[in-house]
Amino acid sequence: FASEQPTYSLGVPTIWISILQLLDSNPLRYRLPAGVRMLVGGSAVPESLIRGFARHGATVVQGWGMTETGPLGSVAFIKPELQHLGEEQRRRLSTAAGIPAPLVDLRIVGDGQERAWDGHSVGEIQVRGPFITGGYHDVPADSDKFTADGWLRTGDVATVDPHAYIRIVDRTKDLIKSGGEWISSVDMENFLMGHPAVAEAAVIAIPDEKWSERPLACVVFRNGSGASPEELREHIASSGQFAKWQLPARFEVLAAIPRTSTGKFWKARLRELFKA
Repeated sequence: FASEQPTYSLGVPTIWISILQLLDSNPLRYRLPAGVRMLVGGSAVPESLIRGFARHGATVVQGWGMTETGPLGSVAFIKPELQHLGEEQRRRLSTAAGIPAPLVDLRIVGDGQERAWDGHSVGEIQVRGPFITGGYHDVPADSDKFTADGWLRTGDVATVDPHAYIRIVDRTKDLIKSGGEWISSVDMENFLMGHPAVAEAAVIAIPDEKWSERPLACVVFRNGSGASPEELREHIASSGQFAKWQLPARFEVLAAIPRTSTGKFWKARLRELFKA
């Protein structure tokens, strides 16, 4: 290990968030190998994570996929025709889920219609290809998993821009519908984790008599740090991507966010904890 330092690593964002906290807490003791690259997937990668590892000389590349896609469906590399873009524009592309991998056909479908690749239209990602599963062994065909014309329904909601960059908006089961309007928990989490006092954040929907659902933000603060709900709401509002009525009315401070066996935020558990 001492003579052959690793140059490439893979993992889900929640694992890398913890590693980044460790690196930041004691930079003289813990150091990454020079020029290490990381393929990160499993959930949306916060921009704060990409910027954080850049401070330690590491390059984060985001990927998207699932077991049924073999598993890689897209990778967020910078296309040759976009290499001229400035640093901020390139970083913006690096926060996308990437462009479809070779041999992967991809479309986004909303309200039963295929949506345009304009960077604004939202729909569920559906894929097909030679290594994309077309069914499950000894399991009857399920319209919730596969379309009648043979596309895999991923359950991920996204936009795709004219350059084919996919930007995940949310999981269909994690979208928050408040007053008839959709709120992206993923975008809200990413902005919250950009706050200097916040180590981790997970946003879920909780029942509301008037609005049907409202967002609840669960946050874990960095050691020795803290922020009031008003400060956190102001931070989200400063992004310009959320209207005032979309901001969480409630914040819960946790010692740690529950995780699944694969290290992802366990939102189903959070919904159980705060369903009342």
